[in-house]
Amino acid sequence: MNDFLICNSLQKYWPNCSVDFSCSVPKGKTLVLFGHSGSGKSTVLQMISGLVEPDNIDSKENPAKIFIDGKDCSKINPAKRDIGMVFQNAVLFPHLRVDDNVGYGLRCRGFSKKESRIMATEFLQKFNLEDFATRDVTSLSGGEAQRVSLARTLIVKPSLILFDEPFSALDKPLAKTLAQDIKKSQEELGFTSVLVTHDKEEAKFLGDYVIKMEKGKIIWQGFVNEF
Repeated sequence: MNDFLICNSLQKYWPNCSVDFSCSVPKGKTLVLFGHSGSGKSTVLQMISGLVEPDNIDSKENPAKIFIDGKDCSKINPAKRDIGMVFQNAVLFPHLRVDDNVGYGLRCRGFSKKESRIMATEFLQKFNLEDFATRDVTSLSGGEAQRVSLARTLIVKPSLILFDEPFSALDKPLAKTLAQDIKKSQEELGFTSVLVTHDKEEAKFLGDYVIKMEKGKIIWQGFVNEF
């Protein structure tokens, strides 16, 4: 398989709507899922991450399949899929200071508190947040908190990152700064990503490929320069 992420027939059904989704994304590239609220974009991310199970996962005729770097992850525990997620609002641990939030994934991988704090502080320099290391996360602005959330995701170097409207809670200048941080980080670390957005400017800046969705269905797909 040449593509890093392959999704085949991910289906989810509700009384008034259904999602049916397939895609392929080359390594190190970004697929943008574009569409209005309720078009099924976030549901697709949740199925890829394993937080939501496709309804046809056990279908004999057309089972949902998710391949990440050639590995069938369709039924693998979400924690073992090597996926990072960045949400609309920064989801930080309020009882941990900034460096311990950023280093949380390192602690889960066996690093000591001292090691993780040192590595987190060094990593925060990438986002000009090294002076924030010992800060209480409740004192952060929305933009600062989202950058801390991004740093926490990137420090463990996941091979695939899912971005669910990461700029929607930020004003335009902050959103632009965070988008630049993401683009630079992808160039440095080489991760593959899927970005959910309803903003065409964001899609064109960060995306390589675009899938436009409406009412759970793919209505257009192509290269970002065709979008």
